[in-house]
Amino acid sequence: NVPSLFCSGSRSSKTFKPKKNIPEGSHQYELLKHAEATLGSGNLRMAVMLPEGEDLNEWVAVNTVDFFNQINMLYGTITDFCTEESCPVMSAGPKYEYHWADGTNIKKPIKCSAPKYIDYLMTWVQDQLDDETLFPSKIGVPFPKNFMSVAKTILKRLFRVYAHIYHQHFDPVIQLQEEAHLNTSFKHFIFFVQEFNLIDRRELAPLQELIEKLTSKDR
Repeated sequence: NVPSLFCSGSRSSKTFKPKKNIPEGSHQYELLKHAEATLGSGNLRMAVMLPEGEDLNEWVAVNTVDFFNQINMLYGTITDFCTEESCPVMSAGPKYEYHWADGTNIKKPIKCSAPKYIDYLMTWVQDQLDDETLFPSKIGVPFPKNFMSVAKTILKRLFRVYAHIYHQHFDPVIQLQEEAHLNTSFKHFIFFVQEFNLIDRRELAPLQELIEKLTSKDR
């Protein structure tokens, strides 16, 4: 009795956030379709490249929303294994521990359990994605000057969810037969952030060996 990836309705955890939809018929929706089509070709290096004539901010925005949805789903499959008891701190292996601060509600970083941290993190990301001044969904509405720095912070934090899943919950991922799904999603994420230099190398350290393994075949 393996829980389905999409049976989010039965999840007890509130960490499973609703999917952020890109409005159909919009230019961003077309970009998302383009991204999905190129992903289908199997060449991830090509798939992450900025399509000719497109705006970099818009491309980063569409992909950031997509990664949020992917990570949301992947974490949703293992929420039953990520509890206050199993993960009293938010970590990615013994050397890396994350404390939460968002700079507005929580200014001083607090130590909290992984499910609590991920709940804060995903709620914070969702608030950014829903902010029309940051992620405009209407054609012709310009992106703010600080957009790229916000996107970098979002992606840096989303990486931590991947890092936590790989370090602390890889066994259930294998049991649920989600390993290929997780690896493909993470590889896509890494190629994307490498292509546009969006996450500092030091931040990627908890999964450095895995990154080298996943990306070495595609150089």
